Amino acid sequence: MAIKVGDRVPNGAFTVMTADGPKPMTTDELFKGKKVVLFAVPGAFTPTCHRNHLPGFVKNAASIKAKGIDTIAVTGVNDVFVMDAWKKASGGDGIEFLADGSGSWANAVGLTADLTERGLGVRSQRYCMVVENGVVKTLNVEDAPGKADISGADNLLKSL
Repeated sequence: MAIKVGDRVPNGAFTVMTADGPKPMTTDELFKGKKVVLFAVPGAFTPTCHRNHLPGFVKNAASIKAKGIDTIAVTGVNDVFVMDAWKKASGGDGIEFLADGSGSWANAVGLTADLTERGLGVRSQRYCMVVENGVVKTLNVEDAPGKADISGADNLLKSL
């Protein structure tokens, strides 16, 4: 069952790149005592994710944080090396890039997308959520993987 507004996020961990190499980041470290925007993409460097979804958050990071958001983070079912390369290629320094390499987070929140027919396997659905101290306050899930309207930064800003 998919996570919904009012639910507490599940316990888990992502992998992040640090100066010392890949390290785990627990959901407590990410969400506890913070207001976080987490958006998810089916895959780093894929057309809609790279050209439409991520750029809106990079461009609007300061405006989003000015609305009381402590952290903006993106997750995708990619390994930490791909997510780190995507961060560097996109200029996403104000955003935390969270690798969900095996899709365990996407599965835990019930927001997977089977893109096997497109050669991508099981990935994350595209969505954006606002999480306050571990509780989902807003959840915007796209109805198709090639769209980034409902879950985009411009739409999110209107609701903050």
